[in-house]
Amino acid sequence: MPRPADNAGPADPSAWPRARLHVVTGKGGTGKTTVAGALALALAADGRRTLIVEVEGRQGLAQLFDTPPLPYAERRVAVAPGGGEVRALAVDAEEALLDYLDMFYRLGTAGRALKRLGAIDFATTIAPGLRDVLLTGKVKEAVTRTEQGRRARGRTYDAVVLDAPPTGRIARFLNVTAETAKLAKVGPIKTQSEGVAAILRSPLTAVHVVTLLEEMPVQETADATAELAELGMSVGSVIVNETRPALLDGAKVTQAELRRGLTTAGLPADRATVAGLAAEVAEYRSRLDLERRLRDELARLDRLMLELPLLPDGIDVSALYSLAETLTKQGVVAA
Repeated sequence: MPRPADNAGPADPSAWPRARLHVVTGKGGTGKTTVAGALALALAADGRRTLIVEVEGRQGLAQLFDTPPLPYAERRVAVAPGGGEVRALAVDAEEALLDYLDMFYRLGTAGRALKRLGAIDFATTIAPGLRDVLLTGKVKEAVTRTEQGRRARGRTYDAVVLDAPPTGRIARFLNVTAETAKLAKVGPIKTQSEGVAAILRSPLTAVHVVTLLEEMPVQETADATAELAELGMSVGSVIVNETRPALLDGAKVTQAELRRGLTTAGLPADRATVAGLAAEVAEYRSRLDLERRLRDELARLDRLMLELPLLPDGIDVSALYSLAETLTKQGVVAA
């Protein structure tokens, strides 16, 4: 499977999945939400429309795009290069259940009364499978949205990006059919869950796993990839975040060379300073060796592998555009 060279060249553009729904997961701390935001911008380039959805109630997208807290409604949060736009939606399980009750049972006003009584929160708490069906169901609606049998112009999206739960929970979250089998054998809930499952297991969906070149995230990436494959879900890519260029080549650096370099730079070159610097060089080489080994482990997963650089000034909106451009250069484009 095509992959970029270490921290450098682009992947084969034809390898990027031609999906409409892009599910982004990753171990906590890998920058999953940041990557999801950059991916949404890249997919919205050249006049396209992207919806990015969060389902964990953290308002992480509002912080990322520097906007007020997102309501339970689709709001524009960014303009993409070439005139495209990114809209964002924070899905709330309670509001999604009210939509569901109104859609299937016409309980508009009565549903609101149930919310005031706490019944909606009770239902989504005691039935976590129902909660996941509601959350993923809202995403499915955006992916398959139609109007009078045709895709609704102005209301549809070229791509939908889901900022999904982390790798430790992603398989259960996406495996809505098995979860809701405990709740209902027939009826709208079963129909809804099967419809969601069909989308998630179709070519319309690709799951992207975000990782760092660290042992625990790489192990969780391998575990999640295997779990998703067992569930019949397509892993579109592994995205290695916060990569750094190697600052030393393969040649060994001796203490004599370090001493000469320090002297040339007008810096102290006493024995303790040189020895300390030599220890740091050795530690850095060990880190490079570890990163090479972890890259090899990721390559053995046989998935498209993309890389995003560590940005020294941190993440803000302008940094998102930079990361989106990096993804575009590696072949990321809306179907």
